[in-house]
Amino acid sequence: MELRHLRYFVAIAETGSLTVAAEKKLYTSQPSLSRQIKDLEEQVGTPLLNRSSRGVVLTDAGKAFLDHARLALNQVEAAVAAARRAAQPAKQRFSMGFLTGQEMTWLPEAMRVLRAELPNIDVTVSSDYSPDLGEAVARGRLDIAFMRAEPDFDLTYRRVSKEQLVALMPSDHPLTARTSVRAKDLIGQPFIAMANKARVLRSVIDQYLEHAGVKITPSQLVDNPAMVMSLVASTRGIALIPSYVEPLMPWSVVSRPLADNAPTIDLVVGYSESNQSPILQLFLSHLDDLMASVGKAGV
Repeated sequence: MELRHLRYFVAIAETGSLTVAAEKKLYTSQPSLSRQIKDLEEQVGTPLLNRSSRGVVLTDAGKAFLDHARLALNQVEAAVAAARRAAQPAKQRFSMGFLTGQEMTWLPEAMRVLRAELPNIDVTVSSDYSPDLGEAVARGRLDIAFMRAEPDFDLTYRRVSKEQLVALMPSDHPLTARTSVRAKDLIGQPFIAMANKARVLRSVIDQYLEHAGVKITPSQLVDNPAMVMSLVASTRGIALIPSYVEPLMPWSVVSRPLADNAPTIDLVVGYSESNQSPILQLFLSHLDDLMASVGKAGV
């Protein structure tokens, strides 16, 4: 019994016709296909098909044989795929994560660092909230992430930039007339604060306001830069946010620097020391060059 016998039989069973199977699926003649099925039935020792002018119907033996024939063909396909994978080992994978919005700045240079290795590796990229990136790195789903230094994960953090916080406001807000905004200028304004998902940023903002002696009850809590800008425009509120969002602002939103010891927040790369990926080690060895390249670009 040969594999072609099984393929021919399955094709006939699926089409219900010797003629259709021969012409549409197997590209052979109907008489030749009939001979092949007759040979198969002789080897099995029992009829597998009942032939009539309306087509073919599987016998009980044929129905039982069909399941095993399909399984055998699937196993052969799996064996072929396994052999091909063994002949061409899978590429190493390297997964990078970015705090939403930061990929616009850092991804191009990160890919430049890996350029020489790109033919030999599969790179995947994702963007997310910082705590979710931290969990993904800790669980091994990401090799490295550009994120905040989240305190809840046993990761190693290396700072790649220090970002100034700026005040976002509607483009026609009275405070746009000023060259900078003081913390006390926020009193009485609708204030859009960071939700717990962005708690590292929220902590920096809360400390800034506390040191300035300003107490504000937020009108909205958000954790997504796009939502921050949308609410600033729609509610005429003010938000404090890292300056990396400035290139993303719509015309309806403007920014102003903060006066009086303006706060900053660190952007870090987070990774696990237990991750022995050679691609990760290569990436980390070029981290200083990466930071320099981004700095030259004016970030």
